[in-house]
This record gives sequence, C-alpha cells and structure tokens, in this order.
Amino acid sequence: MMTQQFTLADLKRILLEGAGADEGVDLDGDILDTEFEELGYESLALLETGGRIEREYGITLDDSALTEAPTPRTLIDAVNTLLTGVTDKAA
Repeated sequence: MMTQQFTLADLKRILLEGAGADEGVDLDGDILDTEFEELGYESLALLETGGRIEREYGITLDDSALTEAPTPRTLIDAVNTLLTGVTDKAA
C-alpha cells in the first residue's frame, strides 16, 4: 500500500489558504528550518493550519504537534509520522 506523504508544498498551500502570507515573507525560499514566528505565523494561524491538515488528511494532531513544532520541518515530520501510523493501521 502506498503511503501518503505530507510535503512542504502541501504545508505552504494550507498556510496560504488559511492565513495568507505576510508581505516580505518568501514562502518559496528555503523555509524548512525557519521558525513559524519569523515567517509571520503565530499560534492562531498554526491552530487554523492544524485544523485544515486534520480535515484534509484524516488525522488528529496532538496539541504538542503544533506548539512544539517551531519550524515547517518539524511539523511536516509530525504529520508524516501520523500518516504512517494511519496507513499501517489500514493495511
């Protein structure tokens, strides 16, 4: 069975749909290890992003997945860990 992956492109799309982007922030640059706060996304925007990810991917993010994921890389890793578990259970 093929494992669904959550990518940086997916995260950027969801961020832009939910909260937009601050002027002067280039989401097309190398942002994997840039803190969300530096990118202009604070806790409310991240909660909205988390809700969109949950609905779209059929997973439930632990509150700590958002609060302890300071960068896109850490959030992507947390989502992919959950997606792997969902795929494993379905197999």
